[in-house]
Formats: sequence, C-alpha cells, structure tokens
Amino acid sequence: MKYRLAILVSVVLLISCGKAADPVVLKPAPTTAPQWTKEAIWYQIMVDRFYNADPSNDPTAATLVGSAPGYIPPTWEITPWTQNWYSPDSYFEDMFGKTDINGGVIHSFDAKVALRRYGGDLQGVLDKLDYLENLGINAIYFSPINDSPCADKRQPRSWHHIDVNFGPDPAGDIALIASEDPSDPSTWHMTSADTLFLELIKQTKARNIRLILDYSWGAPGQHFWAWRDVLDNQQTSQYIDWFDMKNPDNVGRIASNITPLPAQKNAGEATPTPRSLVQGDIKSQAAKAHIMAVTRRWLDPNKDGDSSDGVDGFMLSDANNLPLDFWRDYRIYVKSINPQAYLVGDISTDKNSEMRFTAERALQGDVFDGLIDNGRYKAASDYFSTPAQAQRPSQFVSSLQQAEKGLNREYVYSSINISASHETPRLLSALLANSSKKTKGKDSNNKNYNALKPGSSTINTAKLLLVFQFTWFGAPQLLAGDEMGMWGDESPHHQKPLIWPEYSFANESEHPLASIDQVKEVQFNQDLFDYYQFLVKLRRANPVLSKGAIEFFQQDDKKHLMSYRRYNDEGESAYIVFNTGAKRQQIILPSAVVNTQSWLLWHSNDSTNILQSVPSEQLSIDAESAIVIITKR
Repeated sequence: MKYRLAILVSVVLLISCGKAADPVVLKPAPTTAPQWTKEAIWYQIMVDRFYNADPSNDPTAATLVGSAPGYIPPTWEITPWTQNWYSPDSYFEDMFGKTDINGGVIHSFDAKVALRRYGGDLQGVLDKLDYLENLGINAIYFSPINDSPCADKRQPRSWHHIDVNFGPDPAGDIALIASEDPSDPSTWHMTSADTLFLELIKQTKARNIRLILDYSWGAPGQHFWAWRDVLDNQQTSQYIDWFDMKNPDNVGRIASNITPLPAQKNAGEATPTPRSLVQGDIKSQAAKAHIMAVTRRWLDPNKDGDSSDGVDGFMLSDANNLPLDFWRDYRIYVKSINPQAYLVGDISTDKNSEMRFTAERALQGDVFDGLIDNGRYKAASDYFSTPAQAQRPSQFVSSLQQAEKGLNREYVYSSINISASHETPRLLSALLANSSKKTKGKDSNNKNYNALKPGSSTINTAKLLLVFQFTWFGAPQLLAGDEMGMWGDESPHHQKPLIWPEYSFANESEHPLASIDQVKEVQFNQDLFDYYQFLVKLRRANPVLSKGAIEFFQQDDKKHLMSYRRYNDEGESAYIVFNTGAKRQQIILPSAVVNTQSWLLWHSNDSTNILQSVPSEQLSIDAESAIVIITKR
C-alpha cells in the first residue's frame, strides 16, 4: 500500500501542478465496500431514450457528426417519441447505399437506426424523479452521459463534460468547450449541461437516491480530443504516448505497460502466466493524471474537500482494458476524496481478453467494491426461461454456487445483480427467446430473431425471475423501461424510448425480418409496474434480503421445486420457494417457520395480499409461482 501511495503522489502533483485547486490528500483506501451499496436498488438510465422535457436542446445534424453509421443526410431530423419503432424515418431512404464509417455500404435497418435520436435530456430525469421515488429505487446508474456524437455516448469527445444536448444551451456549451485546453483542468468550465447535472445530483440526494456515472477509461475511442490530436499531428503529438499505436485495431485505446509474473514451471516446462495475474499501469502518467482529474471533477465538483455535492461512484466498464496496478491507484485516489464512493467493475469473461483478470482477483479489497454479476444473470435467465420439463433445480443451484466460487461474500453482497442491461436483450425478450447472450448482435444477421411482443406466459416467467433477483445476493438492478413492460432484443432494439403512460404510442408492426407479422400494442403495463414496486418495497423493508446469509433447504428436480433461506444474526429469516413446474405442489416448511410468532407470507400470484396467520406445516404452492415467508424472533 505504501508503495502504491508513493507512486500515486507524483500523479496527484502532476494534476495540480500550477493549478489553483489543492491536491487531493491521499489516504489508505478502505478494503471493504460501502454499506449503502448492499441496500441499493439500481435503476439504469440511457438519457436520450428516457424523457424529452426540453425540445429546445434536441440534437441537430451538426452535433451528430462522427456518429455511426457515418453518413448524416441533409434531411435528418429528430425521431418522434411515439413512432412505431420499425417504421422508417423520413431520412432513411437518403442513407441507402451511402458509405458508412468503416468504408462499407449502408443498407440495413439496424445501421440506419444508429442515427436516431429522441431528445431525452437531464431535465427529463429531473421531471421524472417523482416517478422514480414512487417506484422505490434508491440508486441511479447512468449509462455514459459524457459529451459524444454517438447515441450510447460510449465514444466521447471528452470525459469532463456532460453531453451538450442533455443541457439547456447546446450552442453556448459548444462555444465554452472550444475555449478550453482539454489537457489543463484549470481551463475547464462548467457548461449549462454540467450545471444541470450538478442540480440533478442535488435533487437526487435530497430524495436519498444515490447516483453513479459510467466510464470506460481504457477505451475513449476515435472521437476523443487527445486521439484527434494524434491523428492530426501524428508523431509530433504530445499525446501519442497515451495510446496503443502498435495494434491498428485498437483505435483510441489507452496504452498500458504490462508486467507479467514469472512463468510457472510444470514438469520441467515453462507455462504462460495466467492473464488473471498481470500487473502494470497506464503507460502515460499524463493520461493517468487526466483520468484522475475528471474523476475528481465529478466526485467533488467545487474541489472544497466536501464530496456531498458529487456523484456516489463509478461504473467502470471494460475494466480489463487497464491492468491491476492502475485500478489499485484509482481506488486510493477515489477513496481519498470520498471513502463511501462505490467502484463497480464490469469485467470481461472473454478468455482471449488481453488483460483478463478474474472476479476473484478483482474483489480482494484493493481494486473494486463489486462487479456486474453477469454469471448470475446468465444462470437465472437460462433457468427460468427453460421449459419446465427440461429444468433441473439442482443444476441451477450448482451454477449459482459455481458463479460465486472463491468470491469474498462481502463483495458479493455489494455487487450488482442485473436482469437486463445495455449489453443484453430486455428482460421480457430474453426470456421469450430463451436467450441470455451477453454479446452484442444484430437482428439483420440473426434469422431466429423474435420481434414478437411477449405475452402473459413470458411476463409470469419474468415475475419468477424477479422474485429470485430481489431475494438473492447482490443489489438488484432494473433497466429503465423493463418495469413498464417494454421489450426488445439485442442492440439497438432494447434502446426504444420509454413508454410513459401519458403518451399514446403507434402500434409496433412490420418488422423487416420478422417471420410473423404481429401488430403489437405499445402501452405502459401498470400491473407489471405494481409488481416491481412491491418487490422493491419488500426488499427495502426486510434487511435480511440485502445482507442475510444463505442456505438451501429443499430442491426437487422431479417436482421442479427450489428453495433457500436468507438469515441474519438479528433473528430474521426469509424462506423463498419456487415451483416452476406445471402442477401445484405441497411443501413441508421447516419447523422454525411454523414455530415463529412474527411472520408474513407473500405469494407471487397474489402480490397485493400478504397473509399474517401462522401456516400449517404443509403449504401449497401453485404451478409456476413463488412464495416468500419472512420470519422474525
């Protein structure tokens, strides 16, 4: 720790050299996750598709320059919020046959959709805080909102500004940004979008809602200001050592120095060092200082040492793009500003990833506080969407145990338990298609793409999976719109604008590749919203569901029964039982349940009715349903 602190001091001095702001006083970072993360219920927002409260700041063709697919027709215009997703925009025909950003030809529906914008903005999030508070969530995870021409904002022009079209004065913000030296934090201004974001932080904190930002520090991409300087000035650019120039495929990728541990010997032969053990740091200390300066900007915006006006942490996407020593230093720096800040990593499970490190290595108290739990997502999505006759509860339990093997339980509690995300289909579509792929695919390349609207059977399956998500380890996460009943397969079809109940949407129909032409009514699903709302309240009202230990007590592959118990030292227990089969079943309750005087029983098929009388030793559970029993000493 002392060694890392000594190295990091030089970076801190580089950040503040010649600047008015005081340098951050570095302190040893806590080795445990913030307690609040275990009680969080996350809501992931993609701002452009959330709510358009201020049409005056809508994107223009000029602010889209650089966006995929690479050609912007003169006839481009904003897409109406309530338009049929599969209806072509008026400018689509002007894009056909044009050259895309990679030199190919634009022809597919997906390629054209990449140019759509709907005008969602930060004022829209502010206007919908009552909705979020009513839903009950207490933490917001923003997909990237840094200034970028791209729809998903994952190819930033800069990291230190909020996208100009998310604030009230895009033209003024563009002029203000142009007056800065992006490499010098002392010249950075607060744009109108930045200022509105700070107001959003203030308003969310007033409602006890946490907020984190998403950054991919290792891969700023082709539009990033420093990379553009390299393209313009080549070898004379002062930023050329920031980037990996050896691999032409790594466009705008931050360069790292990797120091593998010595090769291990096995039977007299040297074997490669496991990638999970790579050490190293960012090659350019100036690049590292820039990352730290952006981090401080949002953790402590006025740099007064009080982080109460800043964000509550960061989602660190594609964390494998940078080596472990960088992340150790990053943790020290972040926690020195705000010890309660949350650092959650999204790490690759790709065995060919250049700098892959395992979840076990990332969760030892010196790197991250938690991870996006993709392994649990896959196991749960596969299990609950599999036809009952093929389900094996014992295999599901085994897959859950395998996903958490070797992990420190402290960090499992504080990891994020997803049911859908920006990298997956929406929950209902994933279950309908029996798909849990964590890959980005295009429907134009998938003859099995299912564009149908999920029906009542799929919604019931989703309700079972949600019971699991809200009663299992890790903080539950909702992809904005899932609670409304939205559907959509992989990118870009999960990025439809949110279906707010006050809007009247065109029916969704005529998908160009759908094998079945189904007219689908698009409207807010109040019943599903109420179900989500109840589960949020159930988890928040019973801490045992957030912090309790776990044990399995009944699994039956023939009857399709799976059950487990959450419990804590305060005498609280939660018994969760699933019947995913086609028949009603009888279960034998543990004696501890029957002999408890204070308890409640909730059945997933009757989410508004909570029973409060002592049950008999035997309890019936309907087909394709779940029950939750909470007991207290």
